[in-house]
Amino acid sequence: MKVLVGLSGGVDSAVAAYLLKEQGYDVTCCFMRNWDSYANGDIAGNPTIQDDTCPQEQDYQDAKAVAEHLNLPLQRVDFIKEYWDYVFKTFLSEYEKGRTPNPDILCNKYIKFDAFFDYAMKQGFDMVATGHYCSNMTEGSFTYLTRAADTNKDQTYFLCQVSPAALHKTLFPLGKLTKPEVREIAAKLNLESVATKKDSTGICFIGERNFRQFLSNYLPSQDGDIVDVDTGKVVGRHVGVLYYTIGQRKGLNIDHEKGPWFVIGKDVQKNVLFVCHHTHKEWLYSDSCLVKGINWIVKDKNEIPEKCTCKFRYRQPDQDIYLKVLDETTALVSYPQKIASVTIGQEAVFYDGFKCIGGGVIEEVYVDGQDLNGKILSTYQERING
Repeated sequence: MKVLVGLSGGVDSAVAAYLLKEQGYDVTCCFMRNWDSYANGDIAGNPTIQDDTCPQEQDYQDAKAVAEHLNLPLQRVDFIKEYWDYVFKTFLSEYEKGRTPNPDILCNKYIKFDAFFDYAMKQGFDMVATGHYCSNMTEGSFTYLTRAADTNKDQTYFLCQVSPAALHKTLFPLGKLTKPEVREIAAKLNLESVATKKDSTGICFIGERNFRQFLSNYLPSQDGDIVDVDTGKVVGRHVGVLYYTIGQRKGLNIDHEKGPWFVIGKDVQKNVLFVCHHTHKEWLYSDSCLVKGINWIVKDKNEIPEKCTCKFRYRQPDQDIYLKVLDETTALVSYPQKIASVTIGQEAVFYDGFKCIGGGVIEEVYVDGQDLNGKILSTYQERING
Protein backbone atom coordinates (compact mmCIF):
# COMPACT_ATOMS: atom_id res chain seq x y z
CA MET A 1 0.00 0.00 0.00
CA LYS A 2 1.41 3.36 -1.07
CA VAL A 3 1.51 6.01 1.69
CA LEU A 4 2.45 9.68 1.46
CA VAL A 5 3.77 10.94 4.79
CA GLY A 6 3.78 14.63 5.63
CA LEU A 7 7.39 15.15 6.73
CA SER A 8 7.71 18.47 8.55
CA GLY A 9 11.32 18.46 9.65
CA GLY A 10 10.36 17.57 13.21
CA VAL A 11 10.82 14.43 15.27
CA ASP A 12 7.19 13.25 15.25
CA SER A 13 6.74 12.95 11.49
CA ALA A 14 10.25 11.47 11.15
CA VAL A 15 9.44 8.62 13.51
CA ALA A 16 6.03 8.18 11.85
CA ALA A 17 7.77 7.65 8.48
CA TYR A 18 10.19 5.14 10.01
CA LEU A 19 7.41 3.14 11.69
CA LEU A 20 5.41 2.90 8.47
CA LYS A 21 8.45 1.68 6.57
CA GLU A 22 9.05 -0.96 9.26
CA GLN A 23 5.42 -2.05 8.96
CA GLY A 24 5.91 -2.79 5.26
CA TYR A 25 4.22 0.19 3.63
CA ASP A 26 5.55 1.70 0.40
CA VAL A 27 6.46 5.06 1.93
CA THR A 28 7.11 8.38 0.22
CA CYS A 29 7.75 11.54 2.23
CA CYS A 30 6.46 15.00 1.34
CA PHE A 31 7.49 18.37 2.75
CA MET A 32 4.88 21.14 2.63
CA ARG A 33 5.84 24.80 2.34
CA ASN A 34 2.83 26.95 3.17
CA TRP A 35 4.21 30.37 4.13
CA ASP A 36 6.48 32.91 2.45
CA SER A 37 7.38 35.69 4.88
CA TYR A 38 8.50 38.22 2.28
CA ALA A 39 5.66 37.59 -0.17
CA ASN A 40 3.12 37.65 2.67
CA GLY A 41 4.42 40.84 4.32
CA ASP A 42 5.48 39.02 7.49
CA ILE A 43 8.05 41.58 8.62
CA ALA A 44 7.14 43.22 11.96
CA GLY A 45 7.25 40.76 14.83
CA ASN A 46 9.27 38.21 12.84
CA PRO A 47 12.41 37.36 14.85
CA THR A 48 14.05 35.45 11.98
CA ILE A 49 13.41 37.84 9.08
CA GLN A 50 17.12 38.77 8.87
CA ASP A 51 18.45 35.22 9.24
CA ASP A 52 20.51 33.79 6.39
CA THR A 53 18.31 30.67 6.37
CA CYS A 54 14.59 31.01 7.07
CA PRO A 55 13.03 28.48 9.48
CA GLN A 56 10.97 26.87 6.69
CA GLU A 57 14.11 26.20 4.66
CA GLN A 58 15.89 24.79 7.72
CA ASP A 59 12.91 22.50 8.32
CA TYR A 60 13.17 21.31 4.72
CA GLN A 61 16.88 20.56 5.16
CA ASP A 62 16.07 18.59 8.33
CA ALA A 63 13.31 16.69 6.52
CA LYS A 64 15.69 15.96 3.65
CA ALA A 65 18.29 14.60 6.07
CA VAL A 66 15.67 12.32 7.66
CA ALA A 67 14.45 11.01 4.30
CA GLU A 68 18.00 10.29 3.17
CA HIS A 69 18.82 8.56 6.47
CA LEU A 70 15.72 6.36 6.17
CA ASN A 71 16.36 5.81 2.44
CA LEU A 72 12.95 7.18 1.52
CA PRO A 73 12.02 9.42 -1.43
CA LEU A 74 11.10 13.03 -0.59
CA GLN A 75 8.78 15.33 -2.49
CA ARG A 76 8.30 19.04 -1.90
CA VAL A 77 5.06 20.91 -2.54
CA ASP A 78 3.88 24.48 -2.00
CA PHE A 79 0.43 25.32 -0.70
CA ILE A 80 1.24 28.98 -0.04
CA LYS A 81 -1.78 30.31 -1.94
CA GLU A 82 -4.15 27.76 -0.38
CA TYR A 83 -2.87 28.61 3.09
CA TRP A 84 -3.37 32.34 2.50
CA ASP A 85 -6.82 31.95 0.94
CA TYR A 86 -8.36 29.40 3.30
CA VAL A 87 -6.44 29.64 6.57
CA PHE A 88 -4.85 33.06 6.95
CA LYS A 89 -7.65 35.18 5.48
CA THR A 90 -10.11 33.44 7.80
CA PHE A 91 -7.68 33.94 10.69
CA LEU A 92 -7.47 37.70 10.00
CA SER A 93 -11.21 38.05 9.40
CA GLU A 94 -11.98 36.49 12.76
CA TYR A 95 -9.51 38.71 14.62
CA GLU A 96 -10.92 41.75 12.86
CA LYS A 97 -14.30 40.88 14.38
CA GLY A 98 -12.74 40.66 17.84
CA ARG A 99 -12.95 36.86 17.90
CA THR A 100 -10.24 34.33 18.72
CA PRO A 101 -9.77 31.69 15.98
CA ASN A 102 -7.66 28.54 16.12
CA PRO A 103 -5.22 28.46 13.16
CA ASP A 104 -4.13 24.87 13.85
CA ILE A 105 -7.68 23.61 13.33
CA LEU A 106 -8.02 25.66 10.13
CA CYS A 107 -4.66 24.36 8.93
CA ASN A 108 -5.62 20.73 9.43
CA LYS A 109 -9.00 21.25 7.80
CA TYR A 110 -7.87 23.13 4.69
CA ILE A 111 -4.22 22.18 4.18
CA LYS A 112 -3.07 18.87 5.66
CA PHE A 113 -6.34 17.02 5.15
CA ASP A 114 -7.63 18.86 2.09
CA ALA A 115 -4.96 20.32 -0.20
CA PHE A 116 -2.28 17.80 0.83
CA PHE A 117 -4.77 14.93 0.95
CA ASP A 118 -6.10 15.74 -2.53
CA TYR A 119 -2.54 16.02 -3.84
CA ALA A 120 -1.75 12.54 -2.49
CA MET A 121 -4.86 10.96 -3.98
CA LYS A 122 -4.18 12.52 -7.40
CA GLN A 123 -0.60 11.21 -7.25
CA GLY A 124 -1.92 7.67 -6.86
CA PHE A 125 -1.29 7.11 -3.15
CA ASP A 126 -3.63 4.85 -1.20
CA MET A 127 -3.25 6.61 2.15
CA VAL A 128 -1.70 9.64 3.80
CA ALA A 129 0.01 9.72 7.19
CA THR A 130 1.05 12.37 9.69
CA GLY A 131 2.89 12.60 12.99
CA HIS A 132 -0.17 13.65 14.99
CA TYR A 133 -0.73 12.15 18.42
CA CYS A 134 -4.10 10.50 17.88
CA SER A 135 -5.56 7.28 16.53
CA ASN A 136 -8.39 6.18 14.31
CA MET A 137 -10.54 3.10 14.31
CA THR A 138 -12.55 1.67 11.44
CA GLU A 139 -15.84 -0.07 12.11
CA GLY A 140 -17.40 -1.42 8.94
CA SER A 141 -16.94 1.29 6.34
CA PHE A 142 -16.63 4.21 8.79
CA THR A 143 -13.48 5.48 10.48
CA TYR A 144 -13.69 7.16 13.89
CA LEU A 145 -11.15 9.62 15.31
CA THR A 146 -9.89 8.38 18.69
CA ARG A 147 -7.64 9.70 21.42
CA ALA A 148 -3.90 9.06 21.63
CA ALA A 149 -2.31 6.90 24.29
CA ASP A 150 -0.30 9.94 25.41
CA THR A 151 -3.10 11.98 26.97
CA ASN A 152 -0.72 14.90 27.52
CA LYS A 153 0.00 15.15 23.79
CA ASP A 154 -3.36 14.04 22.38
CA GLN A 155 -4.15 16.22 19.34
CA THR A 156 -7.70 15.14 18.48
CA TYR A 157 -8.82 18.65 19.49
CA PHE A 158 -6.98 20.08 16.45
CA LEU A 159 -8.37 17.41 14.11
CA CYS A 160 -12.06 17.88 14.90
CA GLN A 161 -12.78 19.57 11.54
CA VAL A 162 -11.15 16.86 9.38
CA SER A 163 -13.67 15.16 7.10
CA PRO A 164 -14.55 11.51 7.81
CA ALA A 165 -13.58 10.71 4.19
CA ALA A 166 -10.01 11.93 4.82
CA LEU A 167 -9.78 10.16 8.19
CA HIS A 168 -10.74 6.91 6.46
CA LYS A 169 -7.57 7.11 4.35
CA THR A 170 -5.18 8.42 7.01
CA LEU A 171 -2.66 6.60 9.19
CA PHE A 172 -1.53 7.92 12.58
CA PRO A 173 1.53 5.80 13.50
CA LEU A 174 2.18 7.63 16.82
CA GLY A 175 -1.23 6.91 18.31
CA LYS A 176 0.05 4.36 20.82
CA LEU A 177 3.35 6.07 21.67
CA THR A 178 4.31 8.74 24.17
CA LYS A 179 6.48 11.70 23.28
CA PRO A 180 9.49 10.39 25.28
CA GLU A 181 9.19 7.07 23.41
CA VAL A 182 9.19 8.89 20.08
CA ARG A 183 12.33 10.83 20.97
CA GLU A 184 13.96 7.60 22.16
CA ILE A 185 13.26 5.93 18.81
CA ALA A 186 14.71 8.91 16.95
CA ALA A 187 17.85 8.80 19.09
CA LYS A 188 18.32 5.06 18.50
CA LEU A 189 17.98 5.65 14.75
CA ASN A 190 20.62 8.41 14.93
CA LEU A 191 18.23 10.92 13.40
CA GLU A 192 20.50 13.70 14.58
CA SER A 193 18.71 16.54 12.78
CA VAL A 194 15.45 15.98 14.68
CA ALA A 195 15.99 13.72 17.72
CA THR A 196 16.47 16.59 20.14
CA LYS A 197 14.92 19.34 18.01
CA LYS A 198 12.58 21.65 19.88
CA ASP A 199 8.88 21.17 19.11
CA SER A 200 7.44 23.79 16.79
CA THR A 201 5.36 26.46 18.49
CA GLY A 202 3.48 29.55 17.43
CA ILE A 203 1.13 29.85 14.48
CA CYS A 204 0.72 26.73 12.33
CA PHE A 205 3.32 26.76 9.49
CA ILE A 206 4.30 30.34 10.37
CA GLY A 207 6.09 29.84 13.68
CA GLU A 208 6.89 31.97 16.69
CA ARG A 209 6.08 35.65 16.38
CA ASN A 210 5.67 38.70 18.58
CA PHE A 211 1.93 38.36 18.13
CA ARG A 212 0.89 41.98 18.44
CA GLN A 213 3.59 43.17 16.05
CA PHE A 214 2.79 40.31 13.67
CA LEU A 215 -0.90 41.21 13.50
CA SER A 216 0.00 44.85 12.89
CA ASN A 217 1.37 43.78 9.48
CA TYR A 218 -2.20 43.08 8.42
CA LEU A 219 -4.63 44.74 10.85
CA PRO A 220 -4.06 48.35 11.94
CA SER A 221 -4.17 48.77 15.69
CA GLN A 222 -5.85 51.58 17.61
CA ASP A 223 -5.44 52.12 21.31
CA GLY A 224 -8.45 52.74 23.50
CA ASP A 225 -9.98 52.49 26.95
CA ILE A 226 -9.91 49.51 29.28
CA VAL A 227 -13.11 49.70 31.35
CA ASP A 228 -14.08 48.02 34.61
CA VAL A 229 -17.54 46.66 33.79
CA ASP A 230 -18.72 46.87 37.41
CA THR A 231 -18.02 50.58 37.83
CA GLY A 232 -17.88 51.90 34.25
CA LYS A 233 -14.55 53.44 35.22
CA VAL A 234 -11.61 53.64 32.80
CA VAL A 235 -8.78 51.72 34.49
CA GLY A 236 -6.22 51.62 31.67
CA ARG A 237 -5.45 51.82 27.96
CA HIS A 238 -5.27 48.93 25.53
CA VAL A 239 -3.16 48.78 22.37
CA GLY A 240 -5.97 47.36 20.20
CA VAL A 241 -8.94 45.25 21.26
CA LEU A 242 -8.06 42.64 18.62
CA TYR A 243 -4.94 41.63 20.53
CA TYR A 244 -6.67 40.42 23.70
CA THR A 245 -8.45 37.16 24.54
CA ILE A 246 -11.20 36.39 27.01
CA GLY A 247 -9.76 35.37 30.38
CA GLN A 248 -6.43 37.11 29.71
CA ARG A 249 -4.79 38.43 32.86
CA LYS A 250 -1.23 39.35 31.85
CA GLY A 251 -0.20 42.24 29.66
CA LEU A 252 -3.04 44.61 30.61
CA ASN A 253 -0.70 47.12 32.25
CA ILE A 254 -3.30 48.31 34.76
CA ASP A 255 -0.75 49.59 37.23
CA HIS A 256 -2.56 52.23 39.28
CA GLU A 257 -5.51 49.97 40.16
CA LYS A 258 -4.77 46.96 42.33
CA GLY A 259 -5.56 43.70 40.52
CA PRO A 260 -5.34 41.21 39.05
CA TRP A 261 -7.79 42.07 36.29
CA PHE A 262 -9.28 39.76 33.66
CA VAL A 263 -10.48 40.45 30.12
CA ILE A 264 -14.19 39.61 29.87
CA GLY A 265 -15.39 41.23 26.65
CA LYS A 266 -14.92 43.68 23.80
CA ASP A 267 -16.85 46.33 21.94
CA VAL A 268 -15.02 46.30 18.61
CA GLN A 269 -17.12 49.12 17.14
CA LYS A 270 -16.43 51.49 20.04
CA ASN A 271 -12.91 50.12 20.62
CA VAL A 272 -13.49 49.35 24.31
CA LEU A 273 -11.94 46.47 26.21
CA PHE A 274 -13.91 45.28 29.24
CA VAL A 275 -12.29 43.80 32.33
CA CYS A 276 -13.38 42.62 35.73
CA HIS A 277 -11.55 42.71 39.05
CA HIS A 278 -10.51 39.35 40.48
CA THR A 279 -13.11 39.82 43.22
CA HIS A 280 -15.82 39.78 40.49
CA LYS A 281 -14.68 36.82 38.39
CA GLU A 282 -18.30 35.71 37.94
CA TRP A 283 -18.18 37.75 34.70
CA LEU A 284 -15.94 35.06 33.21
CA TYR A 285 -18.44 32.25 33.75
CA SER A 286 -21.14 30.92 31.45
CA ASP A 287 -23.51 27.96 31.56
CA SER A 288 -24.22 27.36 27.85
CA CYS A 289 -23.13 28.29 24.35
CA LEU A 290 -24.21 28.04 20.74
CA VAL A 291 -21.83 26.09 18.48
CA LYS A 292 -22.03 26.30 14.68
CA GLY A 293 -20.22 24.77 11.72
CA ILE A 294 -19.95 21.43 13.50
CA ASN A 295 -18.12 18.65 11.66
CA TRP A 296 -19.66 15.47 13.06
CA ILE A 297 -17.35 12.45 12.99
CA VAL A 298 -20.04 9.81 13.46
CA LYS A 299 -21.44 7.17 11.13
CA ASP A 300 -25.01 8.07 11.99
CA LYS A 301 -26.37 11.25 13.60
CA ASN A 302 -28.30 8.98 15.98
CA GLU A 303 -24.92 8.20 17.57
CA ILE A 304 -24.64 11.76 18.89
CA PRO A 305 -25.28 11.43 22.63
CA GLU A 306 -27.31 13.90 24.63
CA LYS A 307 -24.71 13.74 27.38
CA CYS A 308 -20.99 13.70 26.60
CA THR A 309 -17.84 15.71 27.30
CA CYS A 310 -16.29 18.72 25.63
CA LYS A 311 -13.08 20.73 25.49
CA PHE A 312 -13.53 24.47 24.95
CA ARG A 313 -9.76 24.92 24.60
CA TYR A 314 -6.90 22.52 23.95
CA ARG A 315 -5.37 21.96 27.38
CA GLN A 316 -8.68 21.99 29.24
CA PRO A 317 -9.79 18.80 31.05
CA ASP A 318 -12.94 17.24 29.65
CA GLN A 319 -16.09 19.08 30.74
CA ASP A 320 -19.43 17.34 31.23
CA ILE A 321 -22.02 18.79 28.86
CA TYR A 322 -25.46 18.24 27.37
CA LEU A 323 -25.98 18.52 23.61
CA LYS A 324 -29.14 19.74 21.96
CA VAL A 325 -28.70 19.34 18.21
CA LEU A 326 -30.57 22.16 16.44
CA ASP A 327 -29.71 21.31 12.83
CA GLU A 328 -27.08 19.43 10.80
CA THR A 329 -24.19 21.64 11.94
CA THR A 330 -25.52 23.55 14.97
CA ALA A 331 -25.97 22.59 18.61
CA LEU A 332 -26.79 24.23 21.92
CA VAL A 333 -24.26 23.12 24.51
CA SER A 334 -25.15 23.40 28.19
CA TYR A 335 -22.97 22.55 31.15
CA PRO A 336 -24.20 21.67 34.65
CA GLN A 337 -21.22 23.44 36.25
CA LYS A 338 -20.47 26.96 35.07
CA ILE A 339 -17.22 27.23 33.10
CA ALA A 340 -14.81 30.17 32.84
CA SER A 341 -13.58 31.79 29.64
CA VAL A 342 -15.65 29.98 27.03
CA THR A 343 -14.66 32.22 24.12
CA ILE A 344 -16.47 33.19 20.92
CA GLY A 345 -14.46 32.15 17.86
CA GLN A 346 -12.72 29.26 19.54
CA GLU A 347 -13.59 25.61 19.00
CA ALA A 348 -15.83 23.38 21.11
CA VAL A 349 -14.74 19.78 20.58
CA PHE A 350 -16.97 16.88 21.62
CA TYR A 351 -16.01 13.47 22.99
CA ASP A 352 -17.91 10.27 23.61
CA GLY A 353 -15.45 8.37 25.76
CA PHE A 354 -12.29 7.77 23.73
CA LYS A 355 -13.92 8.89 20.48
CA CYS A 356 -13.74 12.48 19.24
CA ILE A 357 -17.15 12.90 17.64
CA GLY A 358 -16.62 16.37 16.14
CA GLY A 359 -16.36 20.05 16.86
CA GLY A 360 -17.48 23.50 15.78
CA VAL A 361 -17.01 27.21 16.39
CA ILE A 362 -18.43 28.90 19.49
CA GLU A 363 -20.76 31.61 18.18
CA GLU A 364 -22.57 32.85 21.30
CA VAL A 365 -22.05 32.40 25.04
CA TYR A 366 -24.85 32.55 27.61
CA VAL A 367 -25.33 32.80 31.34
CA ASP A 368 -28.70 32.42 33.05
CA GLY A 369 -30.43 32.58 29.67
CA GLN A 370 -28.78 35.86 28.63
CA ASP A 371 -26.14 36.52 26.01
CA LEU A 372 -22.99 37.15 28.08
CA ASN A 373 -21.45 39.77 25.80
CA GLY A 374 -24.82 41.55 25.58
CA LYS A 375 -25.02 41.52 29.36
CA ILE A 376 -21.56 43.09 29.59
CA LEU A 377 -22.46 45.86 27.12
CA SER A 378 -25.83 46.63 28.77
CA THR A 379 -24.22 46.74 32.23
CA TYR A 380 -21.59 49.15 30.92
CA GLN A 381 -24.29 51.42 29.47
CA GLU A 382 -26.14 51.41 32.79
CA ARG A 383 -22.98 52.42 34.65
CA ILE A 384 -22.06 55.31 32.36
CA ASN A 385 -25.65 56.53 32.24
CA GLY A 386 -25.70 56.74 36.01
